[in-house]
Amino acid sequence: MVEDIATGRVSAADESVRVHDIPPALPAGPTASPAAVGRSEAKLAAALAASAALAACGGGGGGSNTAGLAALAAAGSGSTAPAAGSLTALNNTATAQGYVYTQAKTDDEAARFLLQAQFSATEAEIAAVRAKGYLPWLGEQVDMAPTETGWNWLNAKPYGTANSDHMIWNQLMSSPDGFRKRMALVFTEIFVVSRNDLGSSWPEHMMAQYWDMMVAGVTTNFRKLLEDVTLNPAMGFYLNTRDNQKENAQGRQPDENYGREVMQLMTIGLVKLNQDGTPMRGADGLPLDSYTQDDVTNIARVFTGYGLNIASSEQGGFQVPNQTYSVETNAWTQRPMVLTENKHSTLEAKFLGTTVPAGTKGAPALKIALDALFNHPNVGPFIGKQLIQRLVTSNPSPAYVARVSAVFADNGAGVRGDMKSVFAAVLLDNEARSPAGLTDPEFGRLREPMLRLAQWARSFGVASAKGTWKVDDTSDPAGRLGQSPLRSPSVFNFFRPGYVPPSTALAAEGKSAPEFQLVNETSVGGYLNYLQSVLVNGYDSKDVFPAYAVEKSLVNDPAALVRRLNLVLCANQLSAPTVSTITTAISTPAFTTTTTDAAKLNRIYAAVLLVMASSEYLIQK
Repeated sequence: MVEDIATGRVSAADESVRVHDIPPALPAGPTASPAAVGRSEAKLAAALAASAALAACGGGGGGSNTAGLAALAAAGSGSTAPAAGSLTALNNTATAQGYVYTQAKTDDEAARFLLQAQFSATEAEIAAVRAKGYLPWLGEQVDMAPTETGWNWLNAKPYGTANSDHMIWNQLMSSPDGFRKRMALVFTEIFVVSRNDLGSSWPEHMMAQYWDMMVAGVTTNFRKLLEDVTLNPAMGFYLNTRDNQKENAQGRQPDENYGREVMQLMTIGLVKLNQDGTPMRGADGLPLDSYTQDDVTNIARVFTGYGLNIASSEQGGFQVPNQTYSVETNAWTQRPMVLTENKHSTLEAKFLGTTVPAGTKGAPALKIALDALFNHPNVGPFIGKQLIQRLVTSNPSPAYVARVSAVFADNGAGVRGDMKSVFAAVLLDNEARSPAGLTDPEFGRLREPMLRLAQWARSFGVASAKGTWKVDDTSDPAGRLGQSPLRSPSVFNFFRPGYVPPSTALAAEGKSAPEFQLVNETSVGGYLNYLQSVLVNGYDSKDVFPAYAVEKSLVNDPAALVRRLNLVLCANQLSAPTVSTITTAISTPAFTTTTTDAAKLNRIYAAVLLVMASSEYLIQK
């Protein structure tokens, strides 16, 4: 199937050595003919479609609470297990909701959990999860000491030599706190700010600080995160709250952009929800709107009067290298926006059943508004369902959503909005952990392209010898991933939570598959070509490059090599026929001479490519 992956040559190998439903690797760059690209894209698209009847079944193998409690009692409730640290309060909820799967009994189970909870599942990580149990392991992750922030990493580089792309890929590929970084990446797809549309003198630093805020939000309260987002300068630039001013006699009105999106996308959504995420319906059977245009107009008054926090002494304090002008220092990019009271609207504001009285100053008005949003009954199911979709399955059962919503409402210690407990609830739920999902064709999700790249890096020991991590924008679907972290094409993220691929079985069933909004003929071929190049060349003249240390030790045993890849990349979810076919493919004469380093690496490249192109890898269960 792959004659020489290092050179990009592809042979018309016999069908017997092809991986079932895996398209042949495409020639890199301009040598790929339109016909070859079309055939490969069509083949992978067919494989994706066949593997991705993703909708969750009614219970997803979750089991009843009674059965769960019985199982916990029989196991002695884990009395000798390590403490769960800051997640101890969740023990009460875990018992009440009957979590059955508290311990990984096999490497497969541990790897499956890890690939939902972070980016990678190395042998050491698998062993740690098995030894500690799921909840104690999560407790360790949320209690881990903070690691280097993206802002500090970027600011330590000489001006103009690093950007927010390098920063975020360094964080995703190498930071030791993979759990926090994975959860923060989920937040960036809900509270969207995109580097694509960010001006100012310091856009890279603004994005780095915004990312750091997302990371901090993983272990804080949703109410604090909501306020931090609202006053963040990057959000101020992106959705126009920076220098948003009150109405005046000349007809100026407050900008409504943030007021609309904070409701529609960040807190309550478009329709009223039951706690299980299903829409409330009126007498006519139609969903009930969660807010009106009047709500948008009124809440917009609250978000007026805020601007950048730049001291006069900081103006002109930074001489731009090789230029004749100076700009302000970048310290303001780490500060919340500040209120200028006489620019804030003091008109009465009524929204969502809440009133900000006329004459209310900016700070108390903001508190009233954010408290109203935070306490709205929609927030738990609206946010909870999206977290499940990003981490576990595209179509969770209503019962799954309801259980996560309950933890949002109360973390087991009477606290609403404790995000570390909410994330844990998503990952520990019976529907997430049950083996039933592995055989359910309507369970799972398509791995986002940026997750695949982060997983590749962490699984095979990617490092940057120069410490620069020059992985640039990967948004181009034709030649790169078709997705790049912190570079959403709009405030609506890379894909909609309710996206339904048209003209598919999913559409006929009314089921969603959000990540499939990224999938088209161009992006499928682009991913395969890009992956083939990255596996061989890494980035920045191989400065950002993997060690492939374990793979090199297994290279003379193709079966063992494929077994390792199956475990760490797929949690052993490749089918026996796929494993057999990949093993056969890398055992053909093109790969039997593995006496030189180049030949050994060529076998490794081919094996990784075939696994990461397979539909059973692309669909994460």
